[in-house]
Amino acid sequence: MQKIGAIILAAGNSSRLGKPKQLLQFRGQTLLRRMVDAATAAQCLPVTVVIGSDRNRVAQELTETKELLVENETWKRGIGNSIRAGLRGTLTAYPKTEAIVLLTCDQPLVDAKIIDALKTRYAETAKPIVASAYSDTLGVPALFARRYFDELFVLDDGAGAKQVILKHKDDVAEFPFPEGAIDIDTPEDYEKLIQR
Repeated sequence: MQKIGAIILAAGNSSRLGKPKQLLQFRGQTLLRRMVDAATAAQCLPVTVVIGSDRNRVAQELTETKELLVENETWKRGIGNSIRAGLRGTLTAYPKTEAIVLLTCDQPLVDAKIIDALKTRYAETAKPIVASAYSDTLGVPALFARRYFDELFVLDDGAGAKQVILKHKDDVAEFPFPEGAIDIDTPEDYEKLIQR
């Protein structure tokens, strides 16, 4: 059985939203707790959560779960910085991790079925990257085999994983996930979500 972990990026300060998006409620749970539960149900191990802004409140939300918390004190530098922190924490605790699923907590329609589907596509295609396809692009949630960990480690602070995906399109298996385009950045985004 392959050792596939999950890294959930939850360090940002949600400046456009005005409050921590990680703690927004959707279908009876916070967005962060939903993502942790989805990764756990999809049998990712470890489930690593990168926290930074509002770290005490965010960490308290996860006191009943068993995920690996990684505090990124330099989260303000950008998402690439948090990806590095999460990968470093994952490999320190679980050095034999063979692949990771990279997740953000602001895509509320990602669930265990989606994560399972990424893992299945990885097994079926033998492609080292599986990326979600939506809005005429590729992005997260995405799965990266170990051979791409080094590239994730050297991302610029402000660069996301999409940079690695688009650089290696021949190595990417696409997974159609139109709902991946739904993410929460503003109060209006959240209002639309809860009205669905």
